[in-house]
Amino acid sequence: MISSQTIAKFHSALPFALSLALIPLVFIGAAYGGWTVLLPPIATWYLFSIIDAFAGLNEENPDLETTDDQLFWYRAITMIWAPLQFLTIFSLIWYVGATDHLNLLEKFGLFFGVGVLTGTIGITYSHELMHQKNRLERWLGDLLLAMVLYSHFRSEHLLVHHRYVATPKDPVTARYNEGFHKFFPRVLKQSLTSSFKAEKAMLARKGLPWTHSSNPFWKYWALQGGFALLALALGGWVGLWLFTVQAFTAIWQLELVNYVEHYGLTRKHLGDGKYEHVLPRHSWNASQKASNWLLINLQRHSDHHYKPDRRFPLLQTYTEADAPQLPYGYPVMTMIAMIPPMWRKRMNPRVRRWREMYYPEITDWKPYNKALHPLPR
Repeated sequence: MISSQTIAKFHSALPFALSLALIPLVFIGAAYGGWTVLLPPIATWYLFSIIDAFAGLNEENPDLETTDDQLFWYRAITMIWAPLQFLTIFSLIWYVGATDHLNLLEKFGLFFGVGVLTGTIGITYSHELMHQKNRLERWLGDLLLAMVLYSHFRSEHLLVHHRYVATPKDPVTARYNEGFHKFFPRVLKQSLTSSFKAEKAMLARKGLPWTHSSNPFWKYWALQGGFALLALALGGWVGLWLFTVQAFTAIWQLELVNYVEHYGLTRKHLGDGKYEHVLPRHSWNASQKASNWLLINLQRHSDHHYKPDRRFPLLQTYTEADAPQLPYGYPVMTMIAMIPPMWRKRMNPRVRRWREMYYPEITDWKPYNKALHPLPR
């Protein structure tokens, strides 16, 4: 007999499983075509923004004494997504190749919608999984990233981003006044090179060349190549093209979120190439309830960088006294980010207030504004 305590834990985790309800939307689009192929972006961008407006904020903090055993249902949500994503992508590639009721534009729209899910949900879940010590969870995270051809994100995130966040040494930290359309191509290039250099440096410290079999890039390339070949085998060249469409869309979604999370925020330079420790103030925080359900508390990003080992159900939220606050959840903020003048009008005053609040002693911010050059050593 299932205990009442187990049922209560299941119910508490259930809102975070809303993402699973989005998967049928892509199959509806595949079956009916037309405007229905746009159901995934409509739901993730607009529906959750509307729910956020009515549901309000969740500013309660969970008990940090909660153990992993008590988080079974939360962990299950993130772990089940990898096989579901695999079945979704590759069954649709096969289906599209076997049917003729969708035109080329509908096929593109369908896999754009798939990419919205693999980016919004899949990469967010891979981000949670890659931070865990459990080997199975880390492998599932790798599989999710390989399905969007962005496996190096794990190395970049763990070895570069968390170490250099909110400094000019971090490619992923968006600089003040840097529009997303300049940020995106810069990050695509720099995150790949910085992640490879970080892994190469780790191997060098062990006296090993980058070509050593322990370099995770070999695994990254093998997994990505395997998934690309599977798409080709199931759907031919059209199948490979559609696989690439969803992958690029997912990457675009990820980097939009990365852009929002740290825009304009910098750690204080202490001289000699050193920076202050990472604090909650170095990431934008958002407490919107519905979008935090969708993104498994990713918007509590201030706490994630402050305590990277915390699982998503235990992440804390902060008031403006300790962390800067976004005016809306990520769905709205990422849409605004696509229009740089609107973004700067909304966010630049917040960055300036953040500077005055946390670093009133810094009078010259020009060195911190540089998008591509490190601070003087």
